[in-house]
Amino acid sequence: MPHQTLGQLIRRVRLRNGWTLKEMSDRSGIPVSTLSKVEHDRLTLTYDKLQQLGDRLGMPMSELFAEADDAAPAVTARRSVGRVDESLRVETGRYDYLYLCTELRRKAMMPLLIRVKTRSLEEFGELSRHPGEEFVFVVSGAIDVHTEFYDPVRLVEGESIYLDSTMGHGFLLAEGHDEALVVNVASAQADELIPLLNEPASRSRLRSRAQGHPHSRSAAE
Repeated sequence: MPHQTLGQLIRRVRLRNGWTLKEMSDRSGIPVSTLSKVEHDRLTLTYDKLQQLGDRLGMPMSELFAEADDAAPAVTARRSVGRVDESLRVETGRYDYLYLCTELRRKAMMPLLIRVKTRSLEEFGELSRHPGEEFVFVVSGAIDVHTEFYDPVRLVEGESIYLDSTMGHGFLLAEGHDEALVVNVASAQADELIPLLNEPASRSRLRSRAQGHPHSRSAAE
């Protein structure tokens, strides 16, 4: 969980108790203008002021700062239906990527469909590395997963792998297969992943479901 600011913690305490800024000011002895600036991270409090805040509210500082660990995550109520014909297509020498749910910004995960194209490490080149972790599920065909610290492993339809994305990794077409389609869910944002494909890419918005369907060879040609 990301580190929370002092302002976020104080605001959470205030809202949890149903207080206005004026009510919290009356209880703590800290001016409204000061509390407002603290909540908006424009001002911080000295140790003495934090002690005063805790004493007046009947909360030891250890309890005040524990709010970050105990707080329930906020419900964003975001949702996005991923359709192939609305995806962002990125074609490279290694893979054809279909980025799904692109209208949502700052996603915690990046869902993709990937059509694997290369058959050898020589053709693939340097292994990929990028922030985060990822889950890969083989929808059709079979792939050989090459990683920096492990022997290659073959995955067939219905099998999956979870890996550290900062470790060098690459997916190759398994022998005897002409194509393979995988679902890839990466714990990194698009602005981190797209520049780190390690190869030139051309991007185009798909115009129709027929053009973009991942099982159609014309979708990647």
